[in-house]
Amino acid sequence: MSDPDLPGTISTTRAKVGVREANAASEDLHALDHQVYAQLQLPRDEAAKKLLESIYSIAMRTLFRIASVSLLITAHAAGAAADTYPRQPGVDAVHYVFRLRLGDGSNEIAGEATATVRITAPGVQALYLDLTSPQEGKGMTVSGVTVAGKPVQHSHERNRLRIPLASPVPGSEVAVSVTYSGIPAGGLRLIDNIHGARSMFSENWPNNARHWLPAIDHPYDKATGEFIVTAPSYYQVVANGLLVSEIDRPDGERTTHWRQSVPIASWLFALGVARFSVHHYAVVRGIPQQVWSFPEDRETASGVFEFTGRRAFEFFSDWIGPYPYEKLAHVQAAGLGGGTEHASAIFYGENGVAAGRAPVVHEVAHQWWGNAVTERDWDDVWLSEGFATYFTHLFTEQFSGREAFVRGLRNDVNTILQAQLKLPEQAVIHRNIDDMRGVLNRFVYQKGGWVLHMLRGTIGTDAFWEGIREYYRRHRDSTASTSDLRQVMERVSGMDLRWFFDQWLTRPGMPKLAGTWGYDRAAGRIDVEIAQTQSGAPYRLPLDVGVSLATGASRAHRVEMTGARGTFTIPVEAEPASVSLDPNTWLLLESAELKRR
Repeated sequence: MSDPDLPGTISTTRAKVGVREANAASEDLHALDHQVYAQLQLPRDEAAKKLLESIYSIAMRTLFRIASVSLLITAHAAGAAADTYPRQPGVDAVHYVFRLRLGDGSNEIAGEATATVRITAPGVQALYLDLTSPQEGKGMTVSGVTVAGKPVQHSHERNRLRIPLASPVPGSEVAVSVTYSGIPAGGLRLIDNIHGARSMFSENWPNNARHWLPAIDHPYDKATGEFIVTAPSYYQVVANGLLVSEIDRPDGERTTHWRQSVPIASWLFALGVARFSVHHYAVVRGIPQQVWSFPEDRETASGVFEFTGRRAFEFFSDWIGPYPYEKLAHVQAAGLGGGTEHASAIFYGENGVAAGRAPVVHEVAHQWWGNAVTERDWDDVWLSEGFATYFTHLFTEQFSGREAFVRGLRNDVNTILQAQLKLPEQAVIHRNIDDMRGVLNRFVYQKGGWVLHMLRGTIGTDAFWEGIREYYRRHRDSTASTSDLRQVMERVSGMDLRWFFDQWLTRPGMPKLAGTWGYDRAAGRIDVEIAQTQSGAPYRLPLDVGVSLATGASRAHRVEMTGARGTFTIPVEAEPASVSLDPNTWLLLESAELKRR
């Protein structure tokens, strides 16, 4: 997903950012529904969370088993309390089956959804599914609910469907089926495409699945799923996973069945229904690669996706780890701008594809980051967007060279500075966000990407890639937090990185440096004085000082600033032609002026 206002970015209704090919996108995000049912209540302030983290760290280091187990439970509960979404303790979604009937006569849909949930704690009295209530002619009307095949009474109020459960035993699985119909207020677009042909495309980000699918609509609870869609036979249907069957019916309709066998978050479930031209162009690393486009744009779409899509797929597979899903489909979608990284079925804005451009690399990167490894709650959305942004830069570094890579990073600095003027108090990690209209901003994209770049500069490229692969291995097909990432990077680097993650992710703004340098010929050295001139406390900065000689030789000397001012001595064999700060572009800096005195 992308943002048309930013150079080098990509977007749909989200402010997604990544590569330079960007086109218009809407930002009509819907507010998160806050209706709270029974849940564990714990302190939410930052001091409490930091205390719990510190206690947990001490327990792990001392290896007291009983204390460790207790503190793990506490840490998990604190994480739940830090997220304003009303989670359901004791319930874990396992599998969804969405049976849908779609037609051309109206925008009303008819559905039957079966949710299989696992009970993980005693005393569970009800299951809550997110499903938008009817209002002003839109929303879903529930006509029946069964539990284990038996009808039950239910209540559907304020976008929550409450389904009673008869205190199921922990460890058991319960199948709940919901029959419903209505006109979606969001989440599923039933519109004409740019060529005037009717089409239907989902757009669930960030919490819009509830407009047409009964589900636990939040990234913390991932599940496998199936779409079984009946529609007029002149449509093709694309969705997540592998195609199970297509059955033509005597009434001129076709039932298409797709199965997603890897657990994903609710917003990653995708459905596209249109008159498609389908091109199966390769099998790469054992994974089928496909292009689904409107017939009028078939040739252009193939040119957009085949070369770059395959190259990105191979690069990320080789450097991160195995691709997590059964196929990769690039899909031209009506009503979108930029791209949306649905698991195994990426949707791209129809106008961009028709014009020969699409944010391919960014969205393919999301298959690993955001899809396979999903942020546990919305506060950590940078783990999706910052990763996809930086890995797009890494792709550039690999195939276009260091100069193009650095140019992209420096462009991102300008974007971050512009964002700071509008949101001067905004950090990368949200502070218990409760309004999805603000979940995406330039910080979770560009600044989040810069944090990964600085992490690489701090621990070294080899350790960075080792940590990336281990982080992916540990959390693939699951969820993760910033703390999970930090712990992996600390293990591979042997460094305490709490200071790094705290100052770059929880603090707004960025450093601003000014300094002077002088050459002492007799001593064979240069003396450098540097001051941090930004407002607020000083940053801890591992900083390179670049020294260039008249002979053309140059090198970087690593120093560390821990206070507002620092004085450093660097030996040299001859008088420098120039001295600079951060010559290799490893630090996010508002400015860095160094003058000869």
